[in-house]
Amino acid sequence: MEKSSLTALARELMVSAKAKNSGRSARTVFGGHERILRQTVVALTAGSSLDDHDNPGEATIHVLSGRILLKCGEVQWEGSPGDHLVVPLARHRVDAVEDSAFLLTVAKP
Repeated sequence: MEKSSLTALARELMVSAKAKNSGRSARTVFGGHERILRQTVVALTAGSSLDDHDNPGEATIHVLSGRILLKCGEVQWEGSPGDHLVVPLARHRVDAVEDSAFLLTVAKP
């Protein structure tokens, strides 16, 4: 069994994101390219984003801190701490309304 603090990791990644021009930082906490399931904590500074990209499989976002917008075409969903968003199976993006961190879970077929 492994245990880690997502809250502490989110704080650490936010420090890293603030030091980068991209305004983002991430670390996989479980799984990876060789597994079906991958969980990654992502930190985005206010105003930064994960630009439009395809969904590699079933995916969800659990917002840990801040406020994000998950956008798919003309539709968008706002996420705040504790919110669980199902990522659409289409091109989408994530924008940080304020400094934010979230747990991205992806299951690739």
